[in-house]
Amino acid sequence: MPDTDTMIRLQDLRRVFAGGQAALDGVSLTVPAGRIFGVVGRSGAGKSTLLRCVNLLERPDSGRVSVAGADLLALDRTALSAARGRIGMVFQHFNLLSRRTAAENIALPLEIAGQSASDIAGRVSELLALVGLADRADAYPAQLSGGQKQRVGIARALANRPSLMLCDEATSALDPETTGDILRLIADLRHKLGLTVLLITHEMVVVKAICDDVAVMEHGRIIEQGRVFDVFTRPSHPTTQRFVAEVIGTGLPESTLARLPVPGPDAERQLLRLLFAGPSSTHAVISEASRRFGIDINIISGRIDEIGTEPFGTMAVAVYGSRDALADATRWMRDIGIGVETLTPEPAA
Repeated sequence: MPDTDTMIRLQDLRRVFAGGQAALDGVSLTVPAGRIFGVVGRSGAGKSTLLRCVNLLERPDSGRVSVAGADLLALDRTALSAARGRIGMVFQHFNLLSRRTAAENIALPLEIAGQSASDIAGRVSELLALVGLADRADAYPAQLSGGQKQRVGIARALANRPSLMLCDEATSALDPETTGDILRLIADLRHKLGLTVLLITHEMVVVKAICDDVAVMEHGRIIEQGRVFDVFTRPSHPTTQRFVAEVIGTGLPESTLARLPVPGPDAERQLLRLLFAGPSSTHAVISEASRRFGIDINIISGRIDEIGTEPFGTMAVAVYGSRDALADATRWMRDIGIGVETLTPEPAA
């Protein structure tokens, strides 16, 4: 019986290019049905090769690729073509045909599938409305903004009613405001259409915005994965920590450090970042730590945010007290679920 709870199952994928470079080095990944799953990594990490292996645009040298319970590598040409019809793909640079209108670009996969002209017209009209382009049906790509072009690309990917949509850096060619619009559209389509989305990106902020789960890639391997909230608030691998730092920061400007009070006699100062996640986000940790351990806490900066509907907050603080009191306070905060990291000054620009 097929596993209806799993959309994608990749097992020990390996792909080596000419010259011996391993783009994928034993990658295994499971994507639950109905989720938005992000794969994040720097250029050359192997994430786009991984994505293209899902619909066999890139064939792995070894391993297994299962989509919706079907072992794609075991299918003949006809069956593979049918399976690919159930997988939509959205590209970084839109890949629209310049001599076709928006409507005609969306119609292309339906024409290839041999649908009737009336069925195609009805489906294209439905898709244009779905992506907010009902009034741009006759516009050519040169007449569309980047965000509108990507909406056409998304509509085209949905033409054959796929259950899975692959997004290869779908927002990296867009400005931040348009990126937000496209991400909200993808999230909305997931809910409206019951889609599973596998999204490739090099930006952790994109993962944070819409993904349920994330895998971090480096040198052709997955180095960390899990729920976005868990990976984002408790990153364990140094590479993941650097990705998260790009969103919430980990350093402290030297100019800020220079304005902080110096420790008094028999006291030390520690610069800490406190991470409040889930239940700990409502804990009155500052006042309670001061009372419990006789320390002074100077709040430098802070922010409250959400991943999905789960709250988390970060706070940069300077803590003053005896060495033992600081150690006890840090241990206590960790015991009650507060993340504690030591801050380092950022060099002047």
